[in-house]
Amino acid sequence: MLPEQINDVNHLEDLLSEPTEGVIDALSRMDGDLMVLGVGGKMGPSLARMALRAFRAAGKNNRVIGVSRFTSPDIKKKLSQWDIEVISCDLLDEKGLASLPDVPNIVFMVGMKFGTVGQEWMTWAVNTMLPAMVCSRFRWSNFVVFSTGNVYPLTQIVHGGSVETDTLSPIGEYAMSCLGRERVFEYFSREHGTKVAIVRLNYAVELRYGVLVDLARKVLNGELIDLTMGAVNVIWQGDAVAMALQCFSHVSSPPFVINITGPETLSVRRVCEWFGRLMNRSVTFIGAEAQDALLSNAQMAHMLFGYPRVSVGRMVKWIADWLMRGGEVWDKPTHFEERHGRF
Repeated sequence: MLPEQINDVNHLEDLLSEPTEGVIDALSRMDGDLMVLGVGGKMGPSLARMALRAFRAAGKNNRVIGVSRFTSPDIKKKLSQWDIEVISCDLLDEKGLASLPDVPNIVFMVGMKFGTVGQEWMTWAVNTMLPAMVCSRFRWSNFVVFSTGNVYPLTQIVHGGSVETDTLSPIGEYAMSCLGRERVFEYFSREHGTKVAIVRLNYAVELRYGVLVDLARKVLNGELIDLTMGAVNVIWQGDAVAMALQCFSHVSSPPFVINITGPETLSVRRVCEWFGRLMNRSVTFIGAEAQDALLSNAQMAHMLFGYPRVSVGRMVKWIADWLMRGGEVWDKPTHFEERHGRF
């Protein structure tokens, strides 16, 4: 049973890391330990903790190891408290990478998005060179690789979003480098038999960040809301993590590719009006909805893993309540409204 209200950060993190029966089943059949590269990002802690909880629920003692530079010591401490084994490592350092333990199952969550403009060289290094280094080091491991729906072009809203077999046409250097990351993993998969699943995600949401939080904060603060990117897909972060972990049951050579997002194409206008009613705020829009948007169709994920546990309606109510009570938020806007690929 999902609660009507999320009380605090501990309650939120418990919900975000609660494994589904599907995750428990998938990890019950996993041989060996699991390592999460890039565990210090927004989704990494939830994923690592869910994996460990699933192993224990299945009666298994597999280790979960989290690797990151850990620029925030608080995240490292929290992971340790959850019994995640932590390793501080700059993966671009060859000696550091070589020192990591041999692990048969890896979630690859490393990536650079924001700050790309002006640091295109670093974006390409992180998003393409580093994957090649990791693949060379762990070519016999199974990989679930986080990618992005940004590898698709903008599509007509009426078409219902891009599917996995559509032609890729990334906009901007960030998106192009993400396609480069996919191609690097595909190369190792095809040439060396590395088993890979590529997860094209957009957009994960919880109460501290995400597209819905971006919109809700603008409504709460009385800011103008640009409607040009008039439609969006979202999914509760816990559901996205659960689907990604279940992808270990589908790793293959050549790679298995899957979109992960919610089933709805959401109207930005309607979502903001909804927040306005819940928070008793008037909403002011500028611009008009374009006929196209960055949208993904996740029907295959829903067929394999079921529909998300947390509905858009529940997310909206949770977020409105959280913000009205002064809950913690992260200053990490998604910039989902960016139409020219400049991050």
